[in-house]
Amino acid sequence: MTYVIDEKREEQEIQAKYEELLAACREIYPMTQQQEGEIFRAFSLAKKAHAGTRRKSGEPYIFHPLAVALIAVKEVGLGPIAVVCALLHDVVEDTNITLDEIRTIFGDRVAVIVDGVTKIEDVLEMQQSDSKQAENYRKILLSMCDDAYVIFLKICDRLHNMRTLDSMKDTKKLTISSETQYLYIPLAHRLGLYAIKTELEELVMKYTNPDKYNEIAALINASADKADQLKECLYEKVKQMLDENGYKYTIKTRIKSVFSCWKKMERKGIQFDQIYDLYAMRIILDVPLEQEKSECFKVYSLISSEFPPDPTRFRDWISQPKTNGYESLQTTVMTPIGQWVEIQIRTERMDVIAEKGMAAHFLYKEAHPEEQLELSPVEVWLQQIRSTLENTEKSALDLVEEFKETLYTKEIYLFTPKGDMIKLPARSTVLDFAFAIHTNLGLHCMGAKVNGKVEPIGHKLRAGEQVQVLASRKTHPVEDWLNMVYTTRAKEAIKDYLRNQRKGYREEGSRRLQEIFKRLKIRNNTANFGQLKHFLNIASDVDLYFQLAMGIIGEREVMQCFNRGDLPGHNVYFMGEYSSLFDKNSTAINFGNNYSDVEQNRRQRSFLLDKEYERYTPEPASCCNPVQGDHVVGIVTDGKIMVHRTTCKVAMDEMANHENRIVRARWRPGEHVALLSGIAFTAIDRQGLLKEIIAIVSDQMNLNMRAITLEAVEGIVRGIIMLYVLDLDNLNQLISNLSTLKGVEEVRRL
Repeated sequence: MTYVIDEKREEQEIQAKYEELLAACREIYPMTQQQEGEIFRAFSLAKKAHAGTRRKSGEPYIFHPLAVALIAVKEVGLGPIAVVCALLHDVVEDTNITLDEIRTIFGDRVAVIVDGVTKIEDVLEMQQSDSKQAENYRKILLSMCDDAYVIFLKICDRLHNMRTLDSMKDTKKLTISSETQYLYIPLAHRLGLYAIKTELEELVMKYTNPDKYNEIAALINASADKADQLKECLYEKVKQMLDENGYKYTIKTRIKSVFSCWKKMERKGIQFDQIYDLYAMRIILDVPLEQEKSECFKVYSLISSEFPPDPTRFRDWISQPKTNGYESLQTTVMTPIGQWVEIQIRTERMDVIAEKGMAAHFLYKEAHPEEQLELSPVEVWLQQIRSTLENTEKSALDLVEEFKETLYTKEIYLFTPKGDMIKLPARSTVLDFAFAIHTNLGLHCMGAKVNGKVEPIGHKLRAGEQVQVLASRKTHPVEDWLNMVYTTRAKEAIKDYLRNQRKGYREEGSRRLQEIFKRLKIRNNTANFGQLKHFLNIASDVDLYFQLAMGIIGEREVMQCFNRGDLPGHNVYFMGEYSSLFDKNSTAINFGNNYSDVEQNRRQRSFLLDKEYERYTPEPASCCNPVQGDHVVGIVTDGKIMVHRTTCKVAMDEMANHENRIVRARWRPGEHVALLSGIAFTAIDRQGLLKEIIAIVSDQMNLNMRAITLEAVEGIVRGIIMLYVLDLDNLNQLISNLSTLKGVEEVRRL
């Protein structure tokens, strides 16, 4: 719908939005006259600075900072400082207002936050491993360590941008969606902003996988009658029990999001009607602080006495809260209509933390600056990651990737011999524990007594174990230690030690590299050196020179990097163990590209590109193997345009970090070319199964197979079929037909 400009109406809307913002802020925060004055000054400055500027939708630009400020207050739960910074968050980036002017008018803290939210504009992509987007991520994360409000506001900003993405061109929609998936959704999860995380996931799916999004949304809407049945048999009964026991409470219900349904269907290989926890209920108790735990368990006892619970689905996050402060009891019960329902039991205080995440701590801190509060879990976490993010020997891409690993990590609690509790990520080892206590203890660790039993340094620890580290001055880190640790702190300490040991090999490594470059007629310059590091996935110069000096890296690896010489390949090869093929998140499968010249030309003709990119050769990417009917996007790679599915993780990571490589690509109308695709299946082993599968593929559907791989273990068959299909309907029909075979448990596209 075209936006109609009406300046008089817009002025009234701007004022109304400002009044709504003030009212929302007053509702959650006891503002002083001075604080209201600060907000008014920020609003006036932003309105004047953005005057005459409009968003892509046609709306006045000031609508955006006002919306971001309202999200910060109503959906995150931040106070006046966040409102001021939200109103000003784009003025330095988009107008003539300088950071020094912001500092003069509003003070140092506001200037630091606004600067942290402002993008870097003068970073040039000099080589493939560099990324302006990654440098911006790094700046945001470093600023976040100074003030957590930076990342809260960036998430608010991103949420509003995603909500208003329809006015953007297609490639921009994919870029912003990919950035959101890459960094902002994991951050929202880590900060406990679950409602915002869920909405961002929904919006990303809407723009990257629209067909599946609309399909599942329609199925959810069609199930509304079941929700009414549940209200009668569950909601009313729970309400009656709580009333009879004299509780003050609130009950909320929800239906699983489109994205959550899709992920569950993909992960478990099930249909929509097989999702048993589509519905959930939240019971929020109004009880005194000292009675919270006991009353929540009493209500759990009432619920489980009436509705049979699934014991494998019980979670106690009250006795041991999550890292981001989340507290709740969670159980899944069977209702009289045969429908499983998840029930969460928590108090009003817990609900605020669950809904607003760690922002609730910062709002209290802002309202009570005179109190000396303990550091929140998020503030402790920020302190831990600062040293890693400031490691200047790593590229921004490597730093951000390493940082992301910490965002979804589950944690376990361990104990020292004196009973002190140490919190570590799940999968941590004895070495991780030693480094968590002290770096020197880690550097000389030779094992540990775990619950009184001596274990090696690589032993993985379990929650609740007591660990006594054993150390010796004669013990020092070696390369293999890096494969025995999980935490960033331990990895960095080991790398620092090895790096210091390796500095003496720099001269020899440099000499050998010069000789190899000279033999292969490759220019010895910074760009080629950086390309080699990126290809070998080596972060530091010291590590590269060491491996060259030791002969770990030689001429063959350099030839592979710069495509020199004839190197052997395989039609189909798998990286990692066979079981990794059934990992839904795996990107380690390469299906090969041994097409004939005729096939090669035909598949290249399948795609249309914008005129400025017609000189490039389009190729379907082997990481996701798009077929006619998939939503696709082009990524410029090594002089070609690789065409990926928009849902491809490789493509989304590329778009999140290299916006300038994105190309609009679409299928050529009327062109029907059989392209390589793959399916994975799991079935109960029986005689004749393979014959029936081949009959469906070859006889019934007349499809050409490229390869088939099977493995049967303990009566379960897992297989991969690579074959040529004409389009997405063709592939979906095959999956549907195979799913009907007796004993077939799961069939999915690779």
